[in-house]
Amino acid sequence: MKELQHVNKYFYKYRYKLLAGILITIVARIFLLFTPELVGNSVDVIDNYRKGITTDVAVVKSELLLNIFYIIGAAIIGGVFTFLMRQTIIYVSRQIEFDLKNEVYQQYQRLSLDFYKSNRTGDLMSRISEDVGKVREYAGPAIMYSINTVTLFIIALILMFNSAPTLTLYTIIPLPILSYFIYILSKSIHKRSTVVQQWLAKLSTSTQETFSGISVIKSYGIEEATIANFDALSVESRQKNIDLTKVQALFYPLMILLIGLSNIIVIYIGGKQYIDGEIESIGVIAKFIIYVNLLTWPVATVGWVTSIIQQAEASQKRINEFLKQEPTIKNNNPEPSVIEGDIEFNNVSFTYPDTNIQALNNVSFKINKGETMAIIGKTGSGKSTILDLIGRLYDVTSGEIKIDGTPIENLNLTSLRNHMGYVPQDAFLFSDTIKNNIMFGKEDATEAEVIAAAKNADVHKNIKEFSKGYDTILGERGITLSGGQKQRISIARAIIKAPQILLFDDCLSAVDTETEEKILNNLKTITKDKTTIIVSHRISSVKGADKIIVLDDGKIIQTGNHNTLYDVDGYYKELYIKQLSENQ
Repeated sequence: MKELQHVNKYFYKYRYKLLAGILITIVARIFLLFTPELVGNSVDVIDNYRKGITTDVAVVKSELLLNIFYIIGAAIIGGVFTFLMRQTIIYVSRQIEFDLKNEVYQQYQRLSLDFYKSNRTGDLMSRISEDVGKVREYAGPAIMYSINTVTLFIIALILMFNSAPTLTLYTIIPLPILSYFIYILSKSIHKRSTVVQQWLAKLSTSTQETFSGISVIKSYGIEEATIANFDALSVESRQKNIDLTKVQALFYPLMILLIGLSNIIVIYIGGKQYIDGEIESIGVIAKFIIYVNLLTWPVATVGWVTSIIQQAEASQKRINEFLKQEPTIKNNNPEPSVIEGDIEFNNVSFTYPDTNIQALNNVSFKINKGETMAIIGKTGSGKSTILDLIGRLYDVTSGEIKIDGTPIENLNLTSLRNHMGYVPQDAFLFSDTIKNNIMFGKEDATEAEVIAAAKNADVHKNIKEFSKGYDTILGERGITLSGGQKQRISIARAIIKAPQILLFDDCLSAVDTETEEKILNNLKTITKDKTTIIVSHRISSVKGADKIIVLDDGKIIQTGNHNTLYDVDGYYKELYIKQLSENQ
């Protein structure tokens, strides 16, 4: 139960609603327990008439009818309170589920990029859906039936003890035996529940990756291999669930055994006591049989609730593993920061923590507000890493980055990123309308601003060709668009934000040179007073920049503008001549 202590804060939050539910549960059980007493009284009335103690038939009928009326009334009132019980306690469990999912999701948003590189999407989805669902069952049904069981046992045992103390003691003999077996089974359930949740996460991960990469699967014709892989995971997951079910299945036979033994004891011991005169009326035996059967469901729920709690603890443990993690990139300044756009790298080196690959080695440069700098170099030379560090997706291993003369880690993280427009290499679009994808950069943008951004990204004409224009719903990750269209919509999303710093990471690689020229000309006007960094493999994309740096193996090997770099022999000149000849 240690892991489930995390949920206690939510119980406290909804304590009044929960307390009301507990009181309603107690009242509902009290009305339910009227029935055995009324049945026992009815049996005594009939027995007294048979023995001749009561001779008036009218009186007997009157008492029986009155008891029937009370039984029906108690059942109706108990039913109403049972309905209210579910409306309160189950409502609380749904609220806790809502709060816990939001807490997990907010934690996912807080955690840094390295967290997502070391955890699979399917596993993250499983924890926020399946695992939280298991915890909800603990916060609702488990608590409801636990209160129900405790209340029923306490009141029933008090009433039974008042009627026949010795018979009551004999009747509850099987209970300690059942409790011992439940304890043994619960330990096994806890272990197997953890394994089941882990395999469910594997299945979710496999499914998510299959759907995301369906085009690759079909292109390579590996559908059968993918199905076989999923089938193997499913078979193993099924076996883990069967192993869990085998243990859980022992509860029901134990319950039947308990009820059977209790009924035998009631009939045998109760009958013997009645014959010996230790019990005054046969109605006591009738009451006890009903009491025993009324306790059938509570006994069944003991096993069920124990199973729920064990599974919930296993799930909450998985959730807590993420909730306890702290982001490696922390917001060290709670106050908003003003960003102008000066950027300075001083002997910056960076090594990726997950791979230990050094991406940058003593990189230094400075860009003033309003300037455009281009970065060019071979694949893996560290170009994209520079942009990641400016956006503070990672912190440097050594050296220092300053924005407007202030160390980047001392700036408000939200302000820093709000003043940036970032277009990644792999343009990611959401399964929403084109308009909303562009407005993602500025949620309150007007339609005119959306169209202006699209025109500057040279994608307006393409959008108008769609039957629904800007209201066209895109497939997952923008699969319905071409690579160039996705890149240009991603550019529109960045520039509509009108940020102080614009970062373009090889975002024109999928467009032709003519379209590239149009976009770059438009960007000259847009980026006039903004700091812009363009990463590219194409000389045509970078030759208009105020400053160009050439990277190789994480080091700056050349610096200058297009003219100065072309005038000297080196990587830049060689690449320019090569690309010029390819385009002729």
